Amino acid sequence: MDTTKLPKHKSSLALAPLTLCVSIACHARGVSPYLPLNMSPDIERKIERVLILGDKPIMHRPIAAAIVLDALPKACQKDEQLCEEVRSYLDLYMHTAKITEARVEGTLASGESGTSLPNQRGMPVSSKWDVAASAYYQPSDYLLVNGSAVAYQGRINPAGSVISMGFDFAQLDIGYRDHWFSPNTDSSMLMSTEAPAMPSITLSNYRPLTPLGISYEIFLARMSSQQNIIYQNTTTTGHPNLAGIQLSIEPASGYAIAINRLMQYGGGARGGTSLKQFYKALFDNSAANHADSASGTEFGNQEASVTASALFPSRVPFAVHIEYAAEDNTYAGNKYFGDTAFTLGMDFPELWKDFDFSYEVSEWQNAWYVHHLYPQGMSNDGFVLGHWFGDERTNHPGIGGHSQMIRAGYRFGSSSYLQAIYRDMTYVPAWAGVNTVVEPDYRLHEGGLRFSTGWHHHNIAAELFAGRDIAGKSFARLSGSFDIASFTGNNAVAMSADDSSTDTSIFVDAGINRSRRNEQFNLLPTVYDDFKENYHAGIGARRRVSDRNDLGVRLESDQVAGHNLLSIRLIDYRYRLGSRMAIGGFFGASRYEAGLPAYGWYRGVNFTYMNLFRNWDLCLDAFQAYKLNRDAVLADDLPSNASQPRVYFNIDGTKLYFSKRW
Repeated sequence: MDTTKLPKHKSSLALAPLTLCVSIACHARGVSPYLPLNMSPDIERKIERVLILGDKPIMHRPIAAAIVLDALPKACQKDEQLCEEVRSYLDLYMHTAKITEARVEGTLASGESGTSLPNQRGMPVSSKWDVAASAYYQPSDYLLVNGSAVAYQGRINPAGSVISMGFDFAQLDIGYRDHWFSPNTDSSMLMSTEAPAMPSITLSNYRPLTPLGISYEIFLARMSSQQNIIYQNTTTTGHPNLAGIQLSIEPASGYAIAINRLMQYGGGARGGTSLKQFYKALFDNSAANHADSASGTEFGNQEASVTASALFPSRVPFAVHIEYAAEDNTYAGNKYFGDTAFTLGMDFPELWKDFDFSYEVSEWQNAWYVHHLYPQGMSNDGFVLGHWFGDERTNHPGIGGHSQMIRAGYRFGSSSYLQAIYRDMTYVPAWAGVNTVVEPDYRLHEGGLRFSTGWHHHNIAAELFAGRDIAGKSFARLSGSFDIASFTGNNAVAMSADDSSTDTSIFVDAGINRSRRNEQFNLLPTVYDDFKENYHAGIGARRRVSDRNDLGVRLESDQVAGHNLLSIRLIDYRYRLGSRMAIGGFFGASRYEAGLPAYGWYRGVNFTYMNLFRNWDLCLDAFQAYKLNRDAVLADDLPSNASQPRVYFNIDGTKLYFSKRW
């Protein structure tokens, strides 16, 4: 695309290169505006489809508008009408100044529930109105001022009000910028829009660096005030700081993996204002952080995750999103996750004709969003920073459970869209332990139906949303909205197409495993059981990323010592030695259902004899699922060390199986 022919401020989104003299001449582009989170489901879904069809995995949000523009050429090869609709929306961001959103919504609400709407910055289901407005002014390619606010009954939050300056490789954002650290769109364990936005300073890039496709985001935010923060055998009141970092790589088109980390620290007498403390919050994950938890002198409250996103441009294109997260570390050292959570998401942007479908399922252990130092844990203005389930455990915070989300949509022509969504969530009383009585609560159910359409270049929508919260209290909402801001259907940006294609394979595995298990308490020496044989099954997808290299993801199920071992390969790599043989390696996470689910890391190597029969491969794996752990809360768990009250499992073995490809 020849961006040099665009007007000046159109090139700040299309991002025309200019010459910078640092030590050598290099090409850089200016800042990019961000697309708002929680916009209308219609345009949000269209953008998600463009990114999947355009082979652009998204590891964090809000999304830079320039990334969507870069995804359009490849997406246009698969859905030209969709591209025209998204280009029309992006035209809002191609001016010196523009109002991009001015949405007003009115609601008729009923019911006794006091729950909040998921990912809506704390908005209660009882709110009778809400307003969202956003406008920007861009005097230069390297400076952008965005004014934005979200208001509902009882609160105004300037979410999205940001001053941005810099370049595509280093954009500095100062203000109430949102942060979302997950490729999933409804579930994010570390950071989401469940709570109101916080004031923050953020440094990030939207143009991947080096052939590895390195992207980063580093931020420091100021949280709302908390009382009774523990410090040196007493309590203090103040505003904790929140330090966050994400580092991701995209080694092949359509595949990305990231490590994410949050640290809540400081507040009142705990301090936390120095640069040294900020550095320690981001990078010091040693056991010293927990050495003095009784006196409250440990450094802070931490969370971490590994996320992956794999896009597959098959006849029915789809995406797989994975998040493996931890509220703390465990065992010895700093590389083993404790108090874990796992989310798996599947997204089909064009399942059949004009239908789309997505599904996300999450499971978490104890201790999420609660902490012994900070009584309100990882929260802002009384709402958790991460997954929406955290605000639903009103009676029993910190107890493990699971949730799921199902979403389906159908588009009518170019401007009308119907979307249905369903969520449920429950916690598992067994996580509370044998000495704690947990009264039975209801399972949360909620669902909605939303229809949106265009009218004279304005968006209008109607939604019916109803459900029952975890305490069994019902609610219902009927709302209608109108966006005063308008967008045109014209966009003069010329598009070029990338004619490259990538092969995608879907496969299922069936065979046997020969494995052994060790159950470990109190950090005792490992003593393994005898090897035993049982079934192995799997399903996965891979794509050819070069002449000899394949990359994908895979879900596996094995029976080990009478319990199910479920494993996910975040990285499933294969190197083809020729037309018949291939070797590879894999890395991911495992879930072992032994009373209660225990999670840990998963790794191994693979040998494949390809095309034993047509589209049938014979595979041999050597694997290890190690430091699978959970709280020792069941009656038949052995006595546990008070400083490490957890159960650990180690499993290793081999797998021999056939793999059928399509």
